[in-house]
Amino acid sequence: MTRQEREERIRGWLSGRIPQEWFEFVELTTDREEITVVGTLTAPRHDGEVSPAERAAAELGRIKEFRERTREDRIRIARELEHATGQKVAWGALCGEARETFTTLSVPVMTRLRQSERRVLDTLVESGVARTRSEALAWCVKLVGKHAESWLGELRTAMAHVERVRAEGPDATSADDPLAAEDRPEDRPEGKPGEEPKS
Repeated sequence: MTRQEREERIRGWLSGRIPQEWFEFVELTTDREEITVVGTLTAPRHDGEVSPAERAAAELGRIKEFRERTREDRIRIARELEHATGQKVAWGALCGEARETFTTLSVPVMTRLRQSERRVLDTLVESGVARTRSEALAWCVKLVGKHAESWLGELRTAMAHVERVRAEGPDATSADDPLAAEDRPEDRPEGKPGEEPKS
């Protein structure tokens, strides 16, 4: 199964499991460790014109209200999905211009760097941009992600095509997917194992 197919299964499961009144739209982001679900909330209605500060405060207030009101249900849904996928689940909400993600993973990533690469990190630390080499490296990754989004998007598209071709290959194995619907008895061919199905 390709990453895209897996994400589609997760998105489909969530669309059936999340109460319809919660979100107008659901954005799903996944990697090896975590599934992040960010839902778009209905923006607060205002009587007349309001200042940008008041609008921003109302949007943040709507996100906080949603977070507190749905906490127990979100935990229950997250546990079900974590059990099915083996990945942690993080929630978030988008309301107008305000966006907040609740309790996401911070995963350590080990790497080896040569002197010229370490000097880049040390420059960021010594200039006060970052406190540690680790924080400087995270800053570099964010910067690349921000300025190379279109290139990264093309790379992800190419990777998805490779995954799809590999999944269709002769050595492809179908791993058990707990989110996939089980075969119904009427869909299974008749007869004993090893026999040709009766027509």
